[in-house]
Amino acid sequence: MNRHHDIRLSLPSKGRLADDAVNFLAACGLTVFKPNPRQYAASIPALPGLTVLFQRPGDIVVSVRDGSVDFGITGRDVVAERGGDNGAVLLLHDALNFGHCRLALAVPEEWPVRTMAELAAYARGLNRPLRIATQFARLTSEFLARHHIEARLIHAEGTLEAAPAIGYADLICALVSSGQTLRDNRLRAVEDGTIIHSQAVLIANRTALQSRPEVLEMARALLEVIEAHLRAEERLSVFANIRGESAEAIAQRMFAQSTLGGLQGPTISRMIAPDGNPNWYAVHIVVRREQLLQVIAELRAIGGSGVVVMPVTYIFEEEPARCRAMMEALDDR
Repeated sequence: MNRHHDIRLSLPSKGRLADDAVNFLAACGLTVFKPNPRQYAASIPALPGLTVLFQRPGDIVVSVRDGSVDFGITGRDVVAERGGDNGAVLLLHDALNFGHCRLALAVPEEWPVRTMAELAAYARGLNRPLRIATQFARLTSEFLARHHIEARLIHAEGTLEAAPAIGYADLICALVSSGQTLRDNRLRAVEDGTIIHSQAVLIANRTALQSRPEVLEMARALLEVIEAHLRAEERLSVFANIRGESAEAIAQRMFAQSTLGGLQGPTISRMIAPDGNPNWYAVHIVVRREQLLQVIAELRAIGGSGVVVMPVTYIFEEEPARCRAMMEALDDR
């Protein structure tokens, strides 16, 4: 049970994930205000009553799990490793779209090993357990057990990639993003040796959500804004001028194209043209970002001109799907 009266959100304290988390919240309109860089507490003016703390990613999971913190943004990898099995940590949003990486086994380049089956065969020939350096003992041991590989796990903090070269481990199980660090240390990821694909997630303490209405309300506010921002990131707002007999006639021409339907249909209004021509209309649609060139081509095909494209900041739905999922998860217990 959270002994504090304020609502607490923990963010990563250093590194790329820390910068990305703060930048992500700012893009959502939730700017983190930290009056003193040396302090380990901050605020989000847009969310009064929420205190922001800064911790290591793994510690964030433990703090949310034991209830000393209500919410956390961290990697899905550490949630899987340290979240526990009792359901205390509730995954509110599983895809914040930053912090992408994967937890994978990597072997020295000179080993004749490219697959897990080859690793298992190689291990049997050693007549001793493999020594694997990792910070993810639980996930690694479960994965190895599924592949019938006997190993001795060596917990290591900091950089793991040097472990095989130094000699205190045969191979490593580590987080990989670009893979450049592996290559720099003459290591190669096992082709089917990825244990989990990870990215930043939003987690919460289940008991706090169930027992404190203000925490549940804060969860709704966070999910509303995050979902609306992520949905908007994928889309653009497009305006164009089109000549036609009526708004309905123009709409039918737009519906006949594959990308001009908008979210729920186009908005079409009469345009006051300088020459007084009554047959000019302004249309507005929200489209998927990756379809923009096709949208422009289809607008031109039906007589569109003066096309203006603008970014979209938020797209709010009646109720975000993840808010419904949160309430369903709370009702299950």
